[in-house]
Amino acid sequence: MSFSAEVKRRNVFGVGAVYAIVVGLLALGGTLASGEPDERIVDLTYAFDSDTIFWPTEEGFVLEKGNEGVVEEGYYYAAHRFRTAEHGGTHIDAPIHFHADRPTVDEIPLNRLVGPAVLVDVSDRCAEDPDHRASVADFEAWENQHGPIPTASIVLIRTGFGRFWPDRKAYLGTDERGASAVAKLHFPGLHPDAARWLIAERQIRAVGLDTASIDHGPSKQFETHRALFEASVPAFENLAGLDELPPTGFTVVALPIKIRGGSGGPLRAIAILPDIAAESNAAVSAPE
Repeated sequence: MSFSAEVKRRNVFGVGAVYAIVVGLLALGGTLASGEPDERIVDLTYAFDSDTIFWPTEEGFVLEKGNEGVVEEGYYYAAHRFRTAEHGGTHIDAPIHFHADRPTVDEIPLNRLVGPAVLVDVSDRCAEDPDHRASVADFEAWENQHGPIPTASIVLIRTGFGRFWPDRKAYLGTDERGASAVAKLHFPGLHPDAARWLIAERQIRAVGLDTASIDHGPSKQFETHRALFEASVPAFENLAGLDELPPTGFTVVALPIKIRGGSGGPLRAIAILPDIAAESNAAVSAPE
C-alpha cells in the first residue's frame, strides 16, 4: 500500500466513533441553544491578531483589510486577507517539521487529532524554574495520583506560562526579535526522555502545551521535537485555557488548517468536558 493510500486509510474513523462525536456535539449545541452556561467546552486557542506571539525570527500574523461596509445593493459585506507563518500562535507541528519522510500537516491521521485526553500540571515546577522540562518523574507523580495515562491519549502539559500571554518578554523570556533573540529564549518544555517514555510506554496520540515550543527555550538540538516526530506524534503549541481543564475525563479536538505539504499551521483546538466527553472517548479509534 502506498504512503498516501495508507494516510487516507488511517484518516477514516470507525462509524461508531463518528456517531459518538456527532451525538456529543449535537448535545452540546442543544445545551448552548437552551441558554444554559457554556460549561462543557473549553477553547484552547488564542485569537490570531497583531499581538499573537511568534518565534522571534518570524514577522507574525498580518490581517490586511479588504472590502468592509454596506455595498451599493444595500447589504453589508466584508472580505479580508491574511498572511502568517505556519508556526506561531496556537498551532500544530506536523512530524515533517523535524523529520523527513514523516506526515505533513494534511497527512496527519485524524485519529491523532481527536481523542481522550489528560492534563499534567507542572506549573509549580515551572514557577521555580522557567526552563523546566516535564520529566518522566513528573508523569509518574501524576500517575501515582490519577492512575496510568491511558493508552492512545492526547497528553496536555500545563506549565502555567499561559498566564503571560501575550506579553512576549514574560512568555518567551525576551521581547527581542531576529535570529540573535533565539539564544535568549527561556520557557518550559518537555524533556526528550519523557517524550520517548510517553511514546514507548503510553503510545500517545499527540502532545500539547502552553508554551511556544515542545522543547524548552534554551534548546539547541530540539531533541524532543525529533523524538516525537520520528514516531509521527504531532505537537500542539501555544495552547490556551489549560487552567480550565480537569486532570482526566475530557476529549480534545485539535483541527489545523489543512495545508498540503505544510510543516504545521494554525490550529483550532477545543476540549469537550464530561459528560459529553464520556460518550465519545471510548468510540474514537486509536492511531495505528
